[in-house]
Amino acid sequence: MPKNRDWAGTELPDHLKPVSAIGPIVSSAHLAEGGSPGLSEVEYGLILASHAFHRWMVRCMAAAGVAGLSPMEIMVLHTIRHRDRGKKLSDICLVLDIEDTHVATYAIRKLEAAGLATTGRQGKEKTVRITPKGAEACGRYAQIRERLLVASTAHARPSEETLSEIAAVLRFLSGAYEQSARAATTL
Repeated sequence: MPKNRDWAGTELPDHLKPVSAIGPIVSSAHLAEGGSPGLSEVEYGLILASHAFHRWMVRCMAAAGVAGLSPMEIMVLHTIRHRDRGKKLSDICLVLDIEDTHVATYAIRKLEAAGLATTGRQGKEKTVRITPKGAEACGRYAQIRERLLVASTAHARPSEETLSEIAAVLRFLSGAYEQSARAATTL
């Protein structure tokens, strides 16, 4: 008996069909009809994950005592804090894959106005450094992250090895999307 039919051979309604008969979980079925429905599933997962991650960053930073920052500003702040070394604008843009330097410049200005970062010079290059207030905010963020995210998912999330493999796949896909974006620009 076919999986999508009942004992009498009648077609089952969608809500009773097995999950495998429904097809991939995507946001754009017309894209999943192409050569890689799995890639469409990954794209939908990226959409959901990126929105959830952005909400998490904003709410975690607010819980750490710094409300009103955008996800971009929080990412820039953590990048500035990384290894406690001054960062050039070009390095911040490279690390975060920011195409428009104005986006990073605006974030840095806002962080500087909030007293979380400070700008200076290293030769001819403008640099950005974390302030003690910024380092303290990043430290509180890290503590809240450990308590609310890391500890609460310790027994449910994939292993550290699997998480590293997922990260490698995401970096690979990032390169594939970048190359495809360049190709699309030439059409």
